[in-house]
Amino acid sequence: MTDAPAAAADPAASLTVRDNRTGSEYEVPIVDGTIRAADLGKIRTSDEEPGLAVYDPGFVNTASCRSAVTFIDGDKGILEYRGYPIEQLAEKSNFLEVAYLLIHGELPTKEQYDAWVHEITYHTFVHENVKSFMHGFRYDAHPMGMLMASVGALSTFYPDARNIDDPANRHMQIVRMIAKMPTLGAWSFRHAQGKPFVYPDNELSYTENFLSMLFKMSEQKFDADPRLAKALDVLLILHADHEQNCSTNAVRSVGSSQVDPYSAVAAGVAALYGPLHGGANEAVLRMLRRIGSKENIPAFIEGVKAGNEKLMGFGHRVYKNFDPRATIIKKACDDVFEVTGVNPLLEIAQELEKIALEDEYFIKRKLYPNVDFYSGLIYEALQFPPEMFTVLFAIGRTPGWLAQWNELIQDKEQKIARPKQIYTGDRQLTFVPAEERWA
Repeated sequence: MTDAPAAAADPAASLTVRDNRTGSEYEVPIVDGTIRAADLGKIRTSDEEPGLAVYDPGFVNTASCRSAVTFIDGDKGILEYRGYPIEQLAEKSNFLEVAYLLIHGELPTKEQYDAWVHEITYHTFVHENVKSFMHGFRYDAHPMGMLMASVGALSTFYPDARNIDDPANRHMQIVRMIAKMPTLGAWSFRHAQGKPFVYPDNELSYTENFLSMLFKMSEQKFDADPRLAKALDVLLILHADHEQNCSTNAVRSVGSSQVDPYSAVAAGVAALYGPLHGGANEAVLRMLRRIGSKENIPAFIEGVKAGNEKLMGFGHRVYKNFDPRATIIKKACDDVFEVTGVNPLLEIAQELEKIALEDEYFIKRKLYPNVDFYSGLIYEALQFPPEMFTVLFAIGRTPGWLAQWNELIQDKEQKIARPKQIYTGDRQLTFVPAEERWA
């Protein structure tokens, strides 16, 4: 049926398909656990009829690309960036080193790391016109809407970004994007509070600088508690990439038109803006507040079983047994609350987790805490309003989006995204002129 790679030459590595409409049989090669949709397209009743297509809403079982960025084994609870377990990276690395790993595919040498940090630090400032642009938003504009618009606006400040075939040019845009995201995110936060924007302080680390731009007031120098800076760094690492999720798929889909990376990343921010993707931790806080106290948990659990309540922050579309990020984030909770004091909702969360993990109803359905269950508690302890939670997610996810975009640009198999559809509307209608329809 197809010119398949040598790996599919083994007859066992194929699928025999019998079309009961025609009686014809087809050998479909299996490569890397997949079959090519184009091979199914060759199965047809006649040359005049279209071939078979796959109907897969939400892409629940469709691979759209080959990628070497992130590996997930949902059944075993494994998450790796470029082959490195997330547990090791969260404990032993920092966000900018992880960003380098995602973008370049390998850990940096000392010289490479120092140059990378210098580049990122040097490009944290944005053009003053960006400041004017952000001041143009209403006082109550949502920070994610501001971030989405300002990221897209960067494409007008760097028109050379359209030259995506030049590796050196791509590198420069990647550096700019990672460097400027905390500035744009912090300014979105300050705008909502009616506070003056704080410029980057290049003597600070990436996360310390972000905290400074968020919270600095009249002090000469903002000194972030190192425990808070480390916890935020870990949160950014945990969100840095997550395979072909909704926002990454949006970046790749828009990027497949060969648009500049700022426009592609703006599409990722837009996808993350949706409550089904980036807003889960905010929903957890609303749930915990609605429960109100430990005493109300049993009634809430019964409400979940009866279908009257939703258990937010439990389960995951990919992870089937546990989310490896959740264990790491619980440790970050302890570090943050040591500084800020314990969030009163933590007690409710811990009791809810304990009951759910011991209840056969939730065990059978593989519902367990995911990364969003505790992240909202940390963000709230750090004095972020709920509308800022997804902005923090976007800042952490930016290196992953860019690594995926960079991989897409160099992938010779990739084409402009153009899914098929199953048409369900009317056909061959006869148009009636307005004077006759309205008579």
